[in-house]
Amino acid sequence: MQFDDDAGLDTSEVRDVRGSRIPGGRATMGGGVIGLIALVLGLLFGVGPEQLGLSSGDPEPAATSSSAAQVEQSCRTGGDANTKDDCRTVAVVNSVQDYWEQEFEQSGGTYTGARTVLFSDRIGTACGSATSAVGPFYCPGDRQVYLDLGFFDELRTAYGAGGGPFAEAYVVAHEYGHHVQNQLGTLRRAQDGRQGADSASVKVELQADCYAGVWANHATTTPSESGRPLITELTEADIRDGLDAAAAVGDDRIQEKFQGSVNPESWTHGSSAQRRQWFTTGFRTGDPARCDTFG
Repeated sequence: MQFDDDAGLDTSEVRDVRGSRIPGGRATMGGGVIGLIALVLGLLFGVGPEQLGLSSGDPEPAATSSSAAQVEQSCRTGGDANTKDDCRTVAVVNSVQDYWEQEFEQSGGTYTGARTVLFSDRIGTACGSATSAVGPFYCPGDRQVYLDLGFFDELRTAYGAGGGPFAEAYVVAHEYGHHVQNQLGTLRRAQDGRQGADSASVKVELQADCYAGVWANHATTTPSESGRPLITELTEADIRDGLDAAAAVGDDRIQEKFQGSVNPESWTHGSSAQRRQWFTTGFRTGDPARCDTFG
């Protein structure tokens, strides 16, 4: 995956609070074994912690001034995205939102942007407090995506994904798929608390995978503010990395790895095969209308 070296990046779409202190409150979950159990239960690539009963109730105060704030100073151009991991995240967020803004406009709607918050260790959100162990998630309460970049190392080491820049881009695009669902009113269908292979929760997650594939289809043709696509190249190897990441976090793969058995009745995100299938559907068609996992 390559970015246009000369393209400008919009860092206002990413808030960097890594290294910040969060006053008061307490995290809902610790790391280590507790965090691992949370991941096994299906929190990976999900929506806010409150949907799985992990919210502490009232949201914690927002983080104070960041001691890192790296993205604002160091992520200026696509050239930065080609050399720095956090700048690549900024570029992917920009590209994903450029696509959805134009897609909504073509459909007669208005896309409302969402920020990605880069954090470390723990964070307070409108959906309650969460730790890095929760994995990436979207909070509909404040319409923000939350991401600890250290998750991508865990995706490789704990879950056996091959990694690569586009595997990380797939994760970001999936979370913005939830933001799109929130604007379309689809996301609320997963809030009935049901689990299982045919549950609304699984269908919502698979649709977000499909939306990630749709963006990937348009990534090298969607113009940015410069008038040129921010992403200049996506290779077959990049797409394979995305498919590999999708498969690595399938419910069946996670259950088999950490429990030794597969129980479809407790699925929340779908099987490895389903996640690959729906990402592929979105990528091959480039059409959000083909992402009707409820049909």
